[in-house]
Amino acid sequence: MIHAEPCSQDPFAGAKNFGDLSKLSGGIYREGYKVVYEDGYTSWSPKEVFEKAYRRIDNLTFGLAVEALKMGKKVCRSGWNGKGMYLALIQGYPVNGHLNAQKEPPQKNPDGNENIMKHHAGQMLPFIIMKTAGDSKYWGEGYNDYVPWLASQTDILAEDWQIVE
Repeated sequence: MIHAEPCSQDPFAGAKNFGDLSKLSGGIYREGYKVVYEDGYTSWSPKEVFEKAYRRIDNLTFGLAVEALKMGKKVCRSGWNGKGMYLALIQGYPVNGHLNAQKEPPQKNPDGNENIMKHHAGQMLPFIIMKTAGDSKYWGEGYNDYVPWLASQTDILAEDWQIVE
């Protein structure tokens, strides 16, 4: 994630100029962005290049929110009214791990096929959890504010997803 703001540049000055250069005369200026990276490094990018390479972290589609989850980010809907609510991806954990209140999954699914979890060396498949605004008591001691989450049709079609920092 980066911080960016619109910024003009004089390509003939030989150095990066940050700020509003439109008030200066005699130079040729291009539209672009001042870019500040997480480590503080600052650079300038032409508008066309920047807008192809980066996208905002708010007003995302559900698909982009899922991409962010897969990259380890937390996401939420802008309309959620609970303080501190977000979604996170759990990569899976041992079936007999301390978070699992169930016993070993059955050897066969109800349709008679092998249980898919057995193909993952005793691991649960990844799933999405929600950090709730309250105390759910779902997972047990130490995990009270997290519950498994499923998307509604409204969530899937929404374009107000955002990355939580």
